[in-house]
Amino acid sequence: MNGAESLVRTLLNGDVNVCFANPGTSEMHFVSALDRVEGVRCILGLFEGVVTGAADGYYRMAGKPAATLLHLGPGLGNGLANLHNAKKARSGIVNVVGEHAGYHIQYDAPLTADIEGVARPMSDWVKTSHSSKSIAADGALAVEAARTAPGQIATLILPADTAWGESDGPAQVAEPAPRAAVSSQVIAEGARALKNGKSTMLMLGGVAVRGKALEWAGRIAAKTGCELMSESGNARIERGAGRASVRQLPFVVDAALAATKNARQMVLVGAKQPIAFFAYPGKPSVLTPEGCEVIKVASAEDDLEAALEALAGELGARDTAPLVNAATYTGAVPTGNVTPEALGAFFNTMIPEHAVVMDEAITSGRAFTTATMGARPHDWLSIMGGSIGWAMGASVGAAVAAPDRKVIALIGDGSALYTQQALWTMARENLDVTVVIFANRAYKILVNELANVGAGAPGPNANSMLTLGNPNLDWVMIAKGFGVEGGRASNFDELAVQFKRGLDRHGPYLVELVL
Repeated sequence: MNGAESLVRTLLNGDVNVCFANPGTSEMHFVSALDRVEGVRCILGLFEGVVTGAADGYYRMAGKPAATLLHLGPGLGNGLANLHNAKKARSGIVNVVGEHAGYHIQYDAPLTADIEGVARPMSDWVKTSHSSKSIAADGALAVEAARTAPGQIATLILPADTAWGESDGPAQVAEPAPRAAVSSQVIAEGARALKNGKSTMLMLGGVAVRGKALEWAGRIAAKTGCELMSESGNARIERGAGRASVRQLPFVVDAALAATKNARQMVLVGAKQPIAFFAYPGKPSVLTPEGCEVIKVASAEDDLEAALEALAGELGARDTAPLVNAATYTGAVPTGNVTPEALGAFFNTMIPEHAVVMDEAITSGRAFTTATMGARPHDWLSIMGGSIGWAMGASVGAAVAAPDRKVIALIGDGSALYTQQALWTMARENLDVTVVIFANRAYKILVNELANVGAGAPGPNANSMLTLGNPNLDWVMIAKGFGVEGGRASNFDELAVQFKRGLDRHGPYLVELVL
């Protein structure tokens, strides 16, 4: 058994059984091992940003890491933007990155690079394995790092001679350590804040926005009258009718300040104190009102479900009915011309039960999260690191992790161009994804940001960098070229037909909504 095969078998020992890949020459022994060892599903992405985005989406839905297979430093570099998003989402990923054989590096071949240097900014754990005898043990450490709560990026660098050399066989992978418990003293402090009568916001993040943890938060809100708020972006939040009513902090600074203005206390469970996405002249970076006391109960890596259950117990809220969203999805589907506000109402009515919604609509989707709180129960996944080009690849991973659920990807046309190659993977794997492209033919958010930062009105040069026309993109033809069927809509009547067409089929479908 060579080193590559011992590594594959070690990954399987750690329940890493999906590999999103874009390999090259140095990784061929690992590719061959994936062929020989049964149990790993191998999925090709035509660009490394698709591969790393898919691994992020997979972790968010599966709750366990996938592997990626990347080619040397440049291949890893191509995937860094979505590794950044994955790190901000606290997703666990095992990157396997090929390297030249150890004896070849001294010759400075064209693809020679400082792979560890490339990896470190977007990784929590980095190691180069220098021996075929140790690669299995190093692989076990990588899986253990990736599974460390709430999830970490582990990058294991595999020199070619380590892959083809003889090994001593696979290694065992230790079980993940349990999440850290929050002390009873901290729970008591949080409970005192929640019942002292001051206007209080309970800010949730991480896994606190789903499952039993979210239910406990809903009970606490009903008992104490606190306002439930989540971070503006969430790796995965369970939303919709019958689920705890949690508002998401708005992206826009003025709207976020308005949302938090009445809070005299902010209790953090799995969330950070809210800050602005960017700095704006004359506006604050910290989005809590002056004089608001911030009480941290639990960090994202802590046992958030147990912490919220303990808070509920301390507050006498265990048997309190949770504050939940009322159903609002029974309204008529909007007709006529498309407006941003009515788009929210459209998706509120049309999102099917148990859908997985990938949100990278950027400008067009600003109103979606508020408008869809009473939709049929669904999961909502946000771009976390702000590096656009996430949702196409992440939809691949989410669909692989949850094959019995419809994935709906809401994406701006500018964002979608970064990783459009994901459409091909969707077609090849017959993934059940309905993609809606909001074709405003611009980096519309940047048009708005030009004014927000006080840089003035766009002139000819600025406009040329912020618009996507001349020529206009044809997303239906782009999708067809990648093997995905699609249709175009320019009003709500056409959108209803096209969106339903995507929902009614199993497999990928793309809708271009021309705005």
